[in-house]
Amino acid sequence: MRIRFLIVALLSAALAPVLLFGQAAGGAAKVSEQAGPKSGPAPRTPDGKPDLSGIWQRPYVPDMTKTTKNQIGTPELPFTPEGLQAWKSYDAANGDYTGSCLPFGLMRSMNSPDPIQIMQSPTYVALLYEQNTWFHVIPIGKQHRQLDRPTWFGDSVGHWEGDTLVVDTNQFNGRTRLDTIGHPHSDALHTIERFTRTDANHMAYEVTIDDPKTFTHPWTNKRVFTLRPDWEIMEYSCEENNKDFYEGHIKAPAPPK
Repeated sequence: MRIRFLIVALLSAALAPVLLFGQAAGGAAKVSEQAGPKSGPAPRTPDGKPDLSGIWQRPYVPDMTKTTKNQIGTPELPFTPEGLQAWKSYDAANGDYTGSCLPFGLMRSMNSPDPIQIMQSPTYVALLYEQNTWFHVIPIGKQHRQLDRPTWFGDSVGHWEGDTLVVDTNQFNGRTRLDTIGHPHSDALHTIERFTRTDANHMAYEVTIDDPKTFTHPWTNKRVFTLRPDWEIMEYSCEENNKDFYEGHIKAPAPPK
């Protein structure tokens, strides 16, 4: 599969468990030398909300327990006995789903190192991931749908709390992992994400993980995104030339019990 490099210092240590990530880190096309707008307050949309639109560089978060540049993790995860067993028994080489090019799921997509583009209107916010050219659409001011079956990315709804967009997501299928290193979750996963554009160049991101089957109480991860108007997201195909999968280095994962 193709390999493109994003200029992010965090990648140096994070790319060691390549099998866990499914394919190497993505990148972005550079369209100018401008690193970002002049510093200043966060811009606003015509309806007065902070404008989250743009292409954002994110820290790669392969391990949500770590604190590194631009991210603050929770060092000791509060596992239930079932969650601890799921964590200790995980072996990426024996059926990691990302190596089979299955969807990463919400958290592992948010943790990936490649850019994300946000598109915003008064009624929807869309997240366009460079990772595998996935997208996730968040309706604003609506209630959760009752899905016929849970999904890889869950069902998201958003609302504004002052200048912060809060995204509530549930109804996950339980077939993904939270991060590259393989921290588990179940189909009871419920996430609350908070997006706050703090100035013209930066956005604070915080996610709360709530999963009573896997953890005894909720926990958080915080990070900072940087605006990159000099980038464009590119096509990214996991399936193309995936030698690890076709040559049998990675096994297809068994369905959840």
